[in-house]
Amino acid sequence: MPLLCYWYWLADLTPMSRRLIVFLAASLLAVAAAPATAGDVVVLEVHGGIGVATADYVLSGIEHAEGADAELVVIKMDTPGGLMAPMRDIVQAILGSEVPVATYVTPAGARADSAGTYILLASHVAAMTPTTHLGAATPVFQGSDDGTGEDSSDDSESATPPGTAMERKVLNDAIAYIRSLAERYGRNAEWAEKAVRDAATLTAGEALEQNVIDIVADDIPDLLRQVNGLEVKTEAGTVTLATDDAVIEEYEPNWRIKILSTIANPETVLLLGLIGLYGLMYEGWNPGAIVPGVVGVICLLLAAYALQVLPVNYAGLALIAVGVALMTAEAFAPSFGALGIGGVAAFSFGAIMMFDSGIPGFGISVTFVVLLTVVFALLFIWLIAYVLKLRKRGAVSGKDSILGGVGTAMEDFMGEGRVWLEGEAWTAHSSVAIHKDQEVVVRTMNGLLLEVEPNTESDTK
Repeated sequence: MPLLCYWYWLADLTPMSRRLIVFLAASLLAVAAAPATAGDVVVLEVHGGIGVATADYVLSGIEHAEGADAELVVIKMDTPGGLMAPMRDIVQAILGSEVPVATYVTPAGARADSAGTYILLASHVAAMTPTTHLGAATPVFQGSDDGTGEDSSDDSESATPPGTAMERKVLNDAIAYIRSLAERYGRNAEWAEKAVRDAATLTAGEALEQNVIDIVADDIPDLLRQVNGLEVKTEAGTVTLATDDAVIEEYEPNWRIKILSTIANPETVLLLGLIGLYGLMYEGWNPGAIVPGVVGVICLLLAAYALQVLPVNYAGLALIAVGVALMTAEAFAPSFGALGIGGVAAFSFGAIMMFDSGIPGFGISVTFVVLLTVVFALLFIWLIAYVLKLRKRGAVSGKDSILGGVGTAMEDFMGEGRVWLEGEAWTAHSSVAIHKDQEVVVRTMNGLLLEVEPNTESDTK
């Protein structure tokens, strides 16, 4: 009955309207019956040390891929390692992703060392470019002496690695963690343990032979060709990849991640700290300048935030403070360079020690530290000396700046006349004859009347 109603309704329409309705219906049926096309492939790039900014970038990229219903996420990786906490955040995001994630070590000569190895093994697809390598995933210990004094030496094959109890805990935790990641996708868990316990490494070809990775690909198109039709298990279930005609989307970090990535760098932190310190000191010596104080506060806050996400040795930070104090003392109490040289040395060693964590990707260039220290030390000493010179100069405005000032007579006079002083014409009085263009010295000031006399010092020159 409903079909008959629709038929009578169509019969009442004009021929043009009927043809339009039939065309639209046929188009909808064609779209519904068309085979599904491949989705987008979202490509992320991870270079350098893995830190908080890297984790934010990868997590936002995976979230973007899930929102766009992408077919695959590809993480192009070249890293010497990084911090444990951000690495675990990335691994958890990969394991919980509804979109398959392929980590691809590229370009040629790249590496996935330390934290990069964990991320590679946690991915649904582990791939590498020829002439790349992975491994060396032993945790780096920082000040882990817990004072237990336990002796871990043992001659058996299952001996606990030497070190403190805390170091053994961290090492065993890392071994269990990387084994679980390898076993999740049926990869070589025995070698994964060696990568942590013995810092073992493998080339791309060796990793493929030993079932550590899944694919060796020359480039992204080759990778997508090889994974096309591959079945992978994700949080949403088993997925068959369709990447034959996929559209590649390069995912760029947003402005917040770019700023965080820039400031979360040891060299940038050191530079921000020095600029902030100088800005506040200049504002303190010249109240009302405003701009140096505002810039100084912003730079110090940025440096303080970055220090929270970087591995820092606080003994080095203390040495930096001592170095600044010594350079300040050199400006106030000249010691023929002894205090200044000591300040420069303390600052340099402090900067190197503060970021000497041993964690790959988070070291600092000694050359950069030395050059920065010398430049800022000279600037610092000059700035303080200049401020002290200004203070000794006395008043530069008002009555105090007029008294003792040297002006020039604008005319011949004895009694009252006019003199040019500090860019203005003043009424002056002299008890002796003054000639035009003669220099005069202000002795007293009565209202706006200056009591002057010839400048004898200029006459004797």
